[in-house]
Amino acid sequence: MLDERLSVLPQIQPEDLPTLAAMGFRSIISNRPDGEAPDQPATAEIASAARAAGLQFEHVPVVGGAISDADIARFGTLLDTLPGPVLGFCKTGTRAATLWALSQARQQPVAQLLQAAAQAGYDLSGQAERMAKLAAPDKAG
Repeated sequence: MLDERLSVLPQIQPEDLPTLAAMGFRSIISNRPDGEAPDQPATAEIASAARAAGLQFEHVPVVGGAISDADIARFGTLLDTLPGPVLGFCKTGTRAATLWALSQARQQPVAQLLQAAAQAGYDLSGQAERMAKLAAPDKAG
């Protein structure tokens, strides 16, 4: 759990969705592009299983080293508008955690975001500078 609205996990499977719904999740955000690995389920399969379990589903596919400002904004908007609690996932959970931290940089101190991510098992220290720039865009050079 990163905060009261979002938890992240590594890759989920379609058969996991009823259990996730029973755990109280109301929405799922996938951050994994289709076709990254031959053994990953297609986004359409997970989306279908999510909807069958009564969950909302959104797909914001990103590549780890190429997260755009538009990706960050979309993720943040989804966190603000989807019914919570929300579960984000990708291959390891790191991209979902990164999108969360970057999208929250204007609302929370960078140190607090890094600490929450670390407590959830994600080292986002490599994103600290970008979070700081997002927190103070008028000071970014």
